[in-house]
Formats: sequence, C-alpha cells, structure tokens
Amino acid sequence: MERVLWWARRDLRLADNRALNAALNQAEQVVPVFVLDPMLLERYEASTKRLAFLFGGLRALDRDLRARGSRLVIRRGRPADELAALVDETGAGAVFAEEDFSPYARERDERVAKRMSLRLEGSHLVHPPGSVLKSDGDPYVAFTWFARTWKSLPVPGPGDLLPSPERLPTLGDVASLSIPDQPGLPDQVPFPPGETEAQARLAAFARGEQAPIERYAERRDRMDLDGTSRLSPYLRFGMLSARQAIVAARERSGEGAAAWLDELIWREFYSHILYHFPKVLDRSFRAAYRDLAWEDDQSAFEAWCEGRTGYPVIDAAMRQLVQSGWMHNRARMAVAAFLTKDLLIDWRWGERFFMVHLIDGDPAANNGGWQWAAGTGTDAAPYFRIFNPVLQGETHDPQGAYVRRWVPELAQVPDQFVHSPWEMAAERQRELGCIIGEDYPRPIIEHSRARKRALERYKEAKHGSS
Repeated sequence: MERVLWWARRDLRLADNRALNAALNQAEQVVPVFVLDPMLLERYEASTKRLAFLFGGLRALDRDLRARGSRLVIRRGRPADELAALVDETGAGAVFAEEDFSPYARERDERVAKRMSLRLEGSHLVHPPGSVLKSDGDPYVAFTWFARTWKSLPVPGPGDLLPSPERLPTLGDVASLSIPDQPGLPDQVPFPPGETEAQARLAAFARGEQAPIERYAERRDRMDLDGTSRLSPYLRFGMLSARQAIVAARERSGEGAAAWLDELIWREFYSHILYHFPKVLDRSFRAAYRDLAWEDDQSAFEAWCEGRTGYPVIDAAMRQLVQSGWMHNRARMAVAAFLTKDLLIDWRWGERFFMVHLIDGDPAANNGGWQWAAGTGTDAAPYFRIFNPVLQGETHDPQGAYVRRWVPELAQVPDQFVHSPWEMAAERQRELGCIIGEDYPRPIIEHSRARKRALERYKEAKHGSS
C-alpha cells in the first residue's frame, strides 16, 4: 500500500510499537493520528490531571515524530467518523492500531472495522486475553494459577523489542487540530509525560548497581520511602510498553525483581478479568455480596474524600491523591479497605472517585483493586480481612514521615502518637498546637466497632445468598 494510518490510542511511543512497525512494513507512507474521543474525554472518569498527562504525552509524541520527519495529526469526534474522513482525505488503504480490550474499546473497534480495514497489531499486554486459560478453556479467576500459567508461556527477550524508527516519511498537507491545552500537572509527585521520561525512569529503577528494583520486595509497602517504580502512568498510556517492563524485570534476579514481575502480571490479570467478565464494572464479581447492605453515609464519604476521617494514614493518602493525582499502592489498599469495611460504603463510590483523580486511572486495574479490597471480587481479600488503619500507618510509615508530609496539622506530633493523635493528653495537644476535634478531626468511627459491624454485615450477605 502507498499510504496507511497509524491510529495511536494507549501506545504513545515509537519504540517497541508493533502497530507502528506493522504499518511501516506495509506502506510507503504512514500517517500518525490520534482521535480525541468525546466518549472518553467528557465522561465523569476523565480527570483533569489525567487529561493533562495525556495531552502532555501527545505533545511529546508529536515532538518525537517531527524529529523523524513526520507529525501527529489530531482529530476530534467519533473515531469511526474521523478515521473514515481521514481515509478519504489521504487515500489510506488501512488503519493500523494496537489492540485494546475494555468493553468500550472493543465496541469502538468493531464500529471502525465495519467501515474500513482495521488491522490490530500487538496490545498493551504481553499475553492478551484468550492466551492464558485453564486446560478446559475457561479463564482463571485466581491470580496464583493465572500467574503460573502466564509465566509458562514464551515471553519477549531484549532482542524481541522493536527499535524506534529512525525516519518516517513526510506527511504532506493533512489538516490537524491543535493538541488541547490543559492545566499543568501538580508538582507534589511530578510525572513529566512522554516516552523519554518513561525510559529514563525504567532505567533508573531496574538497571544499574544500586537499582531500586533490588530492594523492591522489602520496600514496596513503605509509604514513606521511594521504593516503587512510579511507572504506572506511563504504562497506562503506553509511553512504555508492557514488553519493555517485563524484559527489564527478567533481566534482574532476586526477590525484588520477582516481586515487581508479579505486580506487572497483576496488571495483566485484571485486564483479562475485565475482558472475560465485563459486568464487573457494574457489579460485584462475587454474587454473594451483590446485595450487601451498605451504609452509604454521604457525610462519611465526603470526609473520606477530603482526608478528614481522623485516621492520619487514611487522610494522608486521600490528600496525596487529590493534590497529586497519584497514591502509593499500599495506601490505595488501606483507604479502599477503610471505605468499604470500616465505613461500609459501596466500593463503586470509591472506584469512581479514584477514576476522577488518578493520573494512572485504568478501568481494569482500578476495578480489580477496589473489588479486591472490598472482598467482592475475583481472588479478593476475604471478607474477614479488615485492615486496622492505625496499624497500617505504624507498619508502613513507622516514623510518620508520610503522614506529616500530607497532613501538616500533625507535623509536630511525636512518632508515638502520629498515627493515633487522639491518645495524646489534652495538655500535650495544647503544647503542640494540635487539639483533636479542632485542629485535626477525631476519628469518625471507632475501628473495633466498625470491624464488628462489617463482619456481621458480610456474614449476613454471604449466608443470605446461599
């Protein structure tokens, strides 16, 4: 073919891009295009921070394309309509894209394929849905068995990664919109968008003599330490390919690399679950808990959202999310467990709130994580596993550095009380200028009472469904 379209979606990179590589192998000229889809940009989950990261990624991709003699064409509207118009304008013989597996993405691609030649090459997963199955052809619903089978399949090595093309043919006169402006990303947890930054972070985390990946297993749950890769936004938008991350993990040995590889496989597991069980977006995976009697207290939910529950590590995590667009994974588990078990608020409330604020917000991973914490999902934490918010802080933020960073009201509170400041004597509170109930809220619920209530409520739901 003389000309084809490369339709970038969640693969905003040039290196190890199988859709782009296939397009270059099939045509003399490739037209890179990104369609601003109102269905994704304007729905309630589209957070301003995530859009800012996306648009920054588009600018970075456009710069990289221009350095190679090309540029990114931007269109806005329904993808099937915009791509059809662009095919007519350019005479393109086909559209190449990386496969996506969310319910909306599959419906969107079916509509496009009915109107033009759509060729899906590669995906945002190493092993796409349908490739990791039980011997009887059913999908796995337990991570341990999924991961075991996943690891038994062939995985790419360094020599399988595709290099970035050195040149792309000049486009000619193809009309394009400007990449939209969006308020900048917050600087509390900076995520400079783009493939260059993603590659630099991967190299810093996984390579070199003092690479953090070596201590990942022992440090990944510490909220006060920089012990994780912080690559999730880049994987979310494909500024880094899953294959590149897997290769980097497998290049190292030891518990740290093995633990990080498992986290990457969790990402694939939840994508498979959403593919095979799309109803999880609307309801609990476990039928026993679909009629669980949630409290759904609006004022308690607002306190949780605003980081004023009176439990320091919960409040620190929620403020980190709202201010920065990111949250430590251990903190995500803690706040989700607190909302669903202590406050007995429907996990879907928290899931939606996360999607509004997370830069790395991904429907499959977000849903999977929330249902795991709530005990309603596949391979979930059992209903009787209820995190103690004080112990979560004491274990994973032992000196209170994480709490003090995000909850400045507690900056002067000594380590002994930083995770339970209400235990300080009234005189000590006055001395420190942190009076509980005035300068910092009292706990909105007593944990032991909340735990008992949750156990009773979950038991009732489980027995009522049997």
